[in-house]
Amino acid sequence: MAKKRDAVVSDIRDTWKGILRRHFKQELSDLQREFPHTRSLTLDYRKIERSGKEGLTLADALLDTPGKVIGDVKDTLIAIGPFRDTDKDRINVRFVNLPRKTAIRDIRSEDINRFITMEGILRKITEVRPRITEAAFRCSVCQKIVRESQRHGRFIEPDQCPTCERKTRMELVTSQSRFTDSQKIRIQESPEGLRGGEQPQSIDIEVTDDLTGKVAPGDRVIVNGILRSVQREIRGVKHTLFEIYLDGNSLEIAEKEFEEVEIDEKDEKAIEELAKDDNLQHKIIHSIAPTIYGNEDVKEAIALQLFGGIVKEMPDATHLRGDIHVLLVGDPGIAKSQLLRYIVKISPRAIYTSGKSATSAGLTATAVKDEFGDGRWTLEAGALVLADMGIAAVDELDKMQKEDRSALHEAMEQQTISIAKAGITATLKSRCALLGAANPKMGRFDQWSPIADQINMPPSLLSRFDLIFIMTDQPEVTRDEAIAEHILKAHSVGELIVRQSKKPIAGIDQEYIKRELQPVMPDIEPVLLRKYIAYAKRNCYPTLSDEAKKTLIEYYLRLRSLADPSKPVPVTARQLEALVRLAEASARMRLSDTIEKTDATRVVRIVDACLRQVAYDPKTGVFDIDKVITGIPKQTRDMIRTIKESIRTLGAESGNKAPIQAVVDAVVSQGFEREKVQKQIEELIRQGEAIEPRHGIIQLI
Repeated sequence: MAKKRDAVVSDIRDTWKGILRRHFKQELSDLQREFPHTRSLTLDYRKIERSGKEGLTLADALLDTPGKVIGDVKDTLIAIGPFRDTDKDRINVRFVNLPRKTAIRDIRSEDINRFITMEGILRKITEVRPRITEAAFRCSVCQKIVRESQRHGRFIEPDQCPTCERKTRMELVTSQSRFTDSQKIRIQESPEGLRGGEQPQSIDIEVTDDLTGKVAPGDRVIVNGILRSVQREIRGVKHTLFEIYLDGNSLEIAEKEFEEVEIDEKDEKAIEELAKDDNLQHKIIHSIAPTIYGNEDVKEAIALQLFGGIVKEMPDATHLRGDIHVLLVGDPGIAKSQLLRYIVKISPRAIYTSGKSATSAGLTATAVKDEFGDGRWTLEAGALVLADMGIAAVDELDKMQKEDRSALHEAMEQQTISIAKAGITATLKSRCALLGAANPKMGRFDQWSPIADQINMPPSLLSRFDLIFIMTDQPEVTRDEAIAEHILKAHSVGELIVRQSKKPIAGIDQEYIKRELQPVMPDIEPVLLRKYIAYAKRNCYPTLSDEAKKTLIEYYLRLRSLADPSKPVPVTARQLEALVRLAEASARMRLSDTIEKTDATRVVRIVDACLRQVAYDPKTGVFDIDKVITGIPKQTRDMIRTIKESIRTLGAESGNKAPIQAVVDAVVSQGFEREKVQKQIEELIRQGEAIEPRHGIIQLI
């Protein structure tokens, strides 16, 4: 019987020897040459599967009895050489590219001790720490060394010396013990795979040796490993319930964009067919929140945001972002939140959060101390990190706390999040486009006041948005009638669908409902649009044509030429970068490899419309980007300077003290409005730049 078992073992080793030498020649020679610096042999599961009938049997055996298969491969490696028996525990056999993934929520008791693959977002990690794998003990009586293998969990100590057989204290000798690097990571289900209202589930993974220190919170990973179980113990009493964790065998970092959106040949055909449509851009715009009437310009900008520009990494390590940030500011009830919700639904990767309930830690990352890291500090990723490579939709942006809002500055421009908390210093990636929605301070928008005065947001944050849209609710008979018709149509068809599902109505069939739904149905199915966006972002990298370059430069120079020393600065280089990003997105929308003149003309129209809303100064008749970038229009800055100069001139002999009325008259004589000058003097006193030592007298500080 023993001979028969030895023959089977020998056959398995011969099979593995053949597979390794035929299909993994390069990996094997790398390990033989670079051991012990390189300790892992990485095997592609699909190659094993395709290596004939025997390979298929071994691939199936890996899933059911992974421990035995990994042991067989290690024995084969020692038989091939030049490894010794003592190297067996130092060699890692890692398997990648497994065909079937198991969702975290679908793990069941029959999966225990089986080899499984799961995908998710990395939520928390601990620091890399040494874990003892073989402990060396010295007997205090006979001084002999005893070795004890250690498993995951509780530390095992011998209670007596096996040499002199005395019950005595055994001293741990760390210098002769064997350690391995160990790290604990927690992955959570990807949000795009969840149905509404579901709580994302998570699982802990133990990674060792050269797998440690490879990942950071927010990374999307595929983890392969053996599912293990540990019995719960409460106050020394063993429980019938068991905890599960994954003994990590290999990690695959999903660097490829939108890998989770599966596109087969049939989808590819439909995408290519759609790209040839002459009316494509109109169709995409009309497929974004079709139940919301109008707002064509906003929908067009959001469509461009979904496709995004190209991220550029320059040779000097400079990072130029490709993501487009859009801000919607408008009156209540204009369907801003509805738009945000819809975008999250059709974007291949997106996260929705409300500014009112978000803190800076919840948006960026936080350091937490809990049982996960055994009482140590661990990093936990926030919404902007989890939205990496996608869209972060933040509603009620103006309701956020001031200190929380400052966390967005770095995330928007540098697209990183720097953490320095509890002794942890780290930089996490947040390469996401931000779609924000905010309400004006006074509830409704006042078209006569500057935008910076009306939004409860710092100008430094406003200036980081590529496009800012003012969505006002102005009464207008024809438009209001069309909106009313559209809303009532959507509601009446909705009522019909509900009624039909509960008790069918005579004469009304699916065809009739389909016909009635036509005005509120998207031109492109949301599933196909999602795949189209993912396909474009994955495969399309357009370049600027000479005509497009010329159009963008002409527009930029035309705006810059409006300025002279006395006039405000119309636009800055930041707006030119926004134009380039939008032009790239416009070409991507058509799956084109070239940015044509039509793309440039289109984005010039959109940016021009935005600037007219937020940076146009009706008094001077030119654009004043300072209204957005600094929050103070140039005219106001000139007025403040004139007021201060007048105070200094009039109060030259009395220590910068001057009568307020005389200052007002002096400034008004230079062409400023009396009412605004008085208001500005009050503002200077309120801000502490000047004081009123006695009634009617102003003094500069």
